[in-house]
Amino acid sequence: MLKKGWLSDLLTGVFNIVQSIQWVDIIDILAVSVVFYFVYKFIRNKRAGKLITGILLLLIALLISEITGMHALQFIFENFFQVGVIALVILFQPELRSALEKMGGTGLKGLKTITDKNNEVNLVIREVSAAATEMAATKTGALIVCERSTKLGDIVATGSIVDAQVNSFLLRNIFFNKAPLHDGATIISGGRIYAAGCLLPLSAQSDINRDLGTRHRAALGLSENSDAVIIVVSEETGIISIAVDGTLNRGYDLDSLRARLTELLVQESDKEQVRPQRTKKRKAVIKSKEAEKADEEE
Repeated sequence: MLKKGWLSDLLTGVFNIVQSIQWVDIIDILAVSVVFYFVYKFIRNKRAGKLITGILLLLIALLISEITGMHALQFIFENFFQVGVIALVILFQPELRSALEKMGGTGLKGLKTITDKNNEVNLVIREVSAAATEMAATKTGALIVCERSTKLGDIVATGSIVDAQVNSFLLRNIFFNKAPLHDGATIISGGRIYAAGCLLPLSAQSDINRDLGTRHRAALGLSENSDAVIIVVSEETGIISIAVDGTLNRGYDLDSLRARLTELLVQESDKEQVRPQRTKKRKAVIKSKEAEKADEEE
């Protein structure tokens, strides 16, 4: 039976624990929550999730062996987990590299430019969208990479330096099926066509649609290892696709492609500057309407 006053003792204990919490403890809890959140994002929708499940099963087996006294099995599992950290680094090497590269980025959702960023980004979006839709109409295969915060120097090294202003005619000439660089990817960096004929890593995903060709697999592969935005034009169907953050979306036309690229490449700070101006305009319209109503009533 429960002792008298157990509820008051419980409440007193809880109150003492809460009272002993300091600001350092709150920061500690928040930091652990952030770590668990990023670990969850890291393993979600990736092969790492299945590996984590296997490791959890091994930990459960180790616990059972300790409880039941299976000394031989316990010895094997304990020695296995002693080198477990090195094994995890080897197994998760592609995912860890991708996560660290994205973590080391600046977090800006824009093409890095030196001066006049807005005009430069808008020029890139306009020219790339025009070139992609024109190549889609003629079923000319294309693979265009827009660099963001993750540097693509290792990818650029596999191609040829162009360093030219972004122009739809130049992009169409690069991907003309008789041109020497049409099979590779074109890298746009700093608001310029920096390199062409570059080789991209193929995606390791096993559930990719079999109808997708090498260009789409290469676009997905780079998007899994960087924060770049990759535009793909299918040579077989003429369908325009965008690969970003390990996902591939298809079926863009000129307007939807421009809208999506603007969303991905224009800096959030620019959007925030536009929103207050729109709010002010709306307030001014509302006030003018209220004034008109007041005049009519008089």
